[in-house]
Amino acid sequence: MDLVCRTTIVGDIATLQLLGEIDLASIPVLHDATVRLVADASGHTVAIDLDGVTVVDDTGLGVLLGAAARAREAGGDLILVCTSERLRRRFELSGLSRAIEVRTRLVP
Repeated sequence: MDLVCRTTIVGDIATLQLLGEIDLASIPVLHDATVRLVADASGHTVAIDLDGVTVVDDTGLGVLLGAAARAREAGGDLILVCTSERLRRRFELSGLSRAIEVRTRLVP
């Protein structure tokens, strides 16, 4: 399955909504989308909505970490929105959730 990326504004937060699988084949699409998201909202918190994602491989985790680093370097931050218990567990086991805030909904 291809990865579909759509940018939207939720409240006042630029949000990248993803649908599909994050794997080696979709990394270029994800990387380009996260670079644009962070650049367009430089200095602000941005979000990536993973509720439409079924798989995140290790390279995908690296792209998410890189996006968070770029957002912080630009004076903002990045949060992940994910309700999938399986993906949330993966983020915990990999340590990603210690580096990036993972929420079950965008607005606390």
